[in-house]
Amino acid sequence: MPIAELRKMAAAATSDGQVSYRLSTLDGEVNMNELIGKAIRLRFTGTIRCISCGSITKKSFAQGYCYRCFISSPETEPCLLKPHLCQAHLGVARDMAYAQEHCLIDHYVYLARSGGLKVGVTRHTQIPTRWIDQGACQGLIIAQTPNRYLAGVIEVELMKHFSDKTNWRAMLTNSEPEISLLDERDRAISALNDELAQYAVADRAILNLCYPVEAYPTKVASLNFDKSPEVEGILKGIRGQYLIFEEGAVLNLRTFSGYEVELSW
Repeated sequence: MPIAELRKMAAAATSDGQVSYRLSTLDGEVNMNELIGKAIRLRFTGTIRCISCGSITKKSFAQGYCYRCFISSPETEPCLLKPHLCQAHLGVARDMAYAQEHCLIDHYVYLARSGGLKVGVTRHTQIPTRWIDQGACQGLIIAQTPNRYLAGVIEVELMKHFSDKTNWRAMLTNSEPEISLLDERDRAISALNDELAQYAVADRAILNLCYPVEAYPTKVASLNFDKSPEVEGILKGIRGQYLIFEEGAVLNLRTFSGYEVELSW
């Protein structure tokens, strides 16, 4: 019975966009695609460890951190969620060495279809991982900037026209509206002033992603280890970082990063 200190599942996509998932446990990796169609059980042991410092904590903040790390770690700076707040380009950061590797590098601004159209920002090293984690069925890069701040400025401008949120319920029921990503790309770039439009990329390549799902539910209900420490049922599929069970029960594993669980099937 493998025991895991939960982290987001490692994900990869083949050249034709087929997504595969692996979950790290103390005994090695589990190929999660192979468990689809099987009855599985996850039991929360009651132990939560900070994914940064490893200390035991009673409550998890920002998907896996103890409170001390939540307010001090470079991985939880406000610009993680709001890139336009990044000040690393001004020499201001909780940890400049970390900022050099994560903020002061090329970033992409993108459009993705994830239960609807959304705009987002990610490091250039995180494509297609970022789109997979969001459960996007399509993704398209629209701009490239030399740092996180500038990507955030472009995102804020585009948020006047596009959502920056994933509609997770629509994504997990595969209720994707028909959208031309290329048309939306052109609309996004035309919305930028000359100063920001200079970062637009000419590449119009769309990445299509296909997730290992046997059948999508018509409605979803979110599971929570804090309310019910045991989750079991037939695993019907995986999309984003969600496990999809029969009858529409879904579990976002990333939400419970640092939780110790026993996995059996």
